Amino acid sequence: MLPSLTSLDDFRSLLAQAKGADQTAIDAAAARNGQLTKPPGALGRLEDLAIWYGGWRGTDRPEIKSPQVIVFAGNHGVTAQGVSAFPSEVTAQMVINFEHGGAAINQLAKLAGARMDVHALDLDNPVQDFTQGPAMDAAELLAALQAGWNAVDPTADLLVVGEMGIGNTTPAAALAFALFGGEPADWTGRGTGVDDAGLANKTRVVTEGVALHGAAIKDGLDALGCLGGREIAAMVGAIAAARLLHIPVILDGFICCAAAACLQRSCDGALDHAIAGHQSAENAHPALLKELGKEPLLALGLRLGEGSGAALAIQVLKGAIACHSGMATFAEAGVSDG
Repeated sequence: MLPSLTSLDDFRSLLAQAKGADQTAIDAAAARNGQLTKPPGALGRLEDLAIWYGGWRGTDRPEIKSPQVIVFAGNHGVTAQGVSAFPSEVTAQMVINFEHGGAAINQLAKLAGARMDVHALDLDNPVQDFTQGPAMDAAELLAALQAGWNAVDPTADLLVVGEMGIGNTTPAAALAFALFGGEPADWTGRGTGVDDAGLANKTRVVTEGVALHGAAIKDGLDALGCLGGREIAAMVGAIAAARLLHIPVILDGFICCAAAACLQRSCDGALDHAIAGHQSAENAHPALLKELGKEPLLALGLRLGEGSGAALAIQVLKGAIACHSGMATFAEAGVSDG
């Protein structure tokens, strides 16, 4: 079971003390992979995925039986700056759609056999406009981290986290810029479809926000409090909880990866239990994946969020596990291995 979070420093400490994958299981899974009825390396990356997954689950013959998809929703004061093509009211409306089973993520979670949970985080009280001050104070940040931390089912064997929050590509871009540098325009995209003037405005907002808070940002959690949002922080909390519980994670698109970057920039190895589900159509996502050192499983031009690309990628990981754990060895099949 997970320990309780009492402070941001407690969160940092728990993350730093988290144990890595089971090397004995990794070695055994690699040995099994070498005995399966196929030429060495014939299943390509599927082989690496199965061994990685087995290491985190502590077995050389893993199964995926209880995946969990969690969608967190939050609102952002920075939308007052005109950074989105849609009004903030859409966040709450989409939460209702999730709860009624009508969104894309509902269909993909069902297809994957995943439990799906939705957590709306104080939608009537958006986080502050980060061009005017910190998005969240320490208490608000801790509460959002705890919401994600507590949302993870300890009996799950795979986790996908997604988000809904009108305007949240702007804080995601600001986080990426603050954590990795470059130019604001490198990280700022069209999100829900803003025009050229809207894109220039978003870039201005990202520039101003990072300039205001840059001196206060020492690690990923500092950046998260200054520039993030409740749903982004909840994803951070959930991914971290999964790390302690040895539950592998499939990362979704740009916003989810911006959340993951806050973990990576707070503790080395914090994302060793995570893989990238897909490369989204958001223009800065490939660069963010490169910074995270994650190669996506899929690239289908998706830009929906909600955890949709990662939920679809569950099927790829299931395929890897099915082959690894279900195939016969040469000895079992009575086939000569050369």
